Amino acid sequence: MYVTADRALSAPADDADATLRELRDRVEIVDALHRFALGQDLKDRDLFASAFAADAELDFAPAAAKWGAAPPLMTGRDAIVDTILALFAGRVDTTHQVTNARVAIDGDTARLTALVEAQHLLTADHRVHALLKNPYDVELARDGGRWVITRMRIDNTWLTGDPAAIFAP
Repeated sequence: MYVTADRALSAPADDADATLRELRDRVEIVDALHRFALGQDLKDRDLFASAFAADAELDFAPAAAKWGAAPPLMTGRDAIVDTILALFAGRVDTTHQVTNARVAIDGDTARLTALVEAQHLLTADHRVHALLKNPYDVELARDGGRWVITRMRIDNTWLTGDPAAIFAP
């Protein structure tokens, strides 16, 4: 499920071209998650949508189950973008910080493991907030010169605050 290899690069150390290709792929893979995070925070539809494949899946149920919520599996880039941006627009201010990214590449597919700290504050009253630390398990596919998310599963390690800052009551 998570990327736990004992090293970052798989390219042979003496193959500069393969190493450069792998490093470029790794940067583009992590950038897909950065586009996901910053697109939400800025409420930038185009940036947010650019993170996903057309038929992507986003599963937030493992995280939400920690506080008794049961959101449905989101399927399709447009549905994911519409659902999340509608959930937050004008109601919730967010910041996402991505750390501990680990990547495994297999040809034109990849897996990304990362920790994301997500802060959610009600726009009308920042005293109502939820701060989460979430492990992400992300599958990606090459899309030309960039990578896009095909499946994302978000779990939760801890939460402080009020989950109503994420999901409308």
